[in-house]
Amino acid sequence: MTGALPTRRTILVAAASVLVAGFSVPARARGLAPTRSMRGGANNYLPGAPIVERIGGGGFWMTGTVRRADDGAPLAGQRIQIWAHTTEGHERDPQSHGATLTDADGVFRLEMPQIVPAFGQPHGHLAYDSGDFATVFLRPVLKSARDRTLSADFVLGPA
Repeated sequence: MTGALPTRRTILVAAASVLVAGFSVPARARGLAPTRSMRGGANNYLPGAPIVERIGGGGFWMTGTVRRADDGAPLAGQRIQIWAHTTEGHERDPQSHGATLTDADGVFRLEMPQIVPAFGQPHGHLAYDSGDFATVFLRPVLKSARDRTLSADFVLGPA
């Protein structure tokens, strides 16, 4: 039995139809996975830290976003607690803790004293602890102890 070899034209038509079929399928949003808590993130956490305008004298900005898992929608009114070892106190000191709420775009921003190294690393602590979603603790590290900002983003999943 002799098989007919496909022509160049047949191969091109077949490849084009595969590409067209691939593009005609409706685009689907990829599921955004929830942020996992970081090891050491909950160290010195104080439940119920007050919502504040600023922690201490300020000079350093902690920023970030809060979004919902799966669709990535921004979450307004979510409570983010922030604490760190700073020029004004240790991360276990109550005056080194404060909380803020996200705005309509899911963005939070809180001024605090300059973060300084603790155990060799300049780092901050953040917690999502509003209760509507699973609690998440983050412990991001600054690239340099001279950095004046640190950003951390939360993607929240079911409680």
